[in-house]
Amino acid sequence: MLSIDSLRVTYGGAVEAVRGVTMEVPDGKVVAVLGSNGAGKSTLLRTISGTLRLHRGRVDEGSVQFDGDVLTGRDPGQIVRRGVVQVPEGRRIFGRLTVEENLRAGGMGNRDRAAKAAAHARVQDLFPVLAERSGQRAGLLSGGEQQMLAIARALMSRPRLLLLDEPSLGLAPLYVREIFKIIETLNRETGTTILLVEQNANMALSIADYGYVLRNGRVVLHGTSDLLRNNEEVQRSYLGVRGVA
Repeated sequence: MLSIDSLRVTYGGAVEAVRGVTMEVPDGKVVAVLGSNGAGKSTLLRTISGTLRLHRGRVDEGSVQFDGDVLTGRDPGQIVRRGVVQVPEGRRIFGRLTVEENLRAGGMGNRDRAAKAAAHARVQDLFPVLAERSGQRAGLLSGGEQQMLAIARALMSRPRLLLLDEPSLGLAPLYVREIFKIIETLNRETGTTILLVEQNANMALSIADYGYVLRNGRVVLHGTSDLLRNNEEVQRSYLGVRGVA
């Protein structure tokens, strides 16, 4: 579904954030992108979603294709209409709006009333706590509930490819487990393809089909989730396993 070929991205024409990255995201699968801070993970998602220019970034080489269409250089709104939606790091919900108003904002680009109603019903099914608090201001939700709302708002546009940037960031372990269970359910029951950027490698690989490891803007490892979980370098650097020979 998504094909990234020899991608090179810089900021300010000088700082090279992504260096020759090539990767594939198959239709209906969950693909995890792992790496420490500064590895280029968020830059990768910004490039796919078309928001890179808002951060003064530039694609110098390579391309991003979705279902055979080139996304590189397209407007973010066009990319959303193609079915690619990003949930950015830090949630970015509209704090002064209610939960329901946030959901309506997420569905503004969806002109099919029946499809919008179906998306709303699906969101309420996935996130019952949001249905219970539909009239509450989003800024008063807990961090975990705000993350749920950020994902739910993205789902209102019925994406074919969902880009998740650090969904576990700053959350208590209980909420992390709940969020990842929802992501897994979403993929399994609706077939939504998911590209997941995450520092919590253990959780990411527990639901992913395939993974890539970025370091200093380059892909240094890739393979099935089982292969990466059993890789000594991944165990040592990202899974907290000590004493690996």
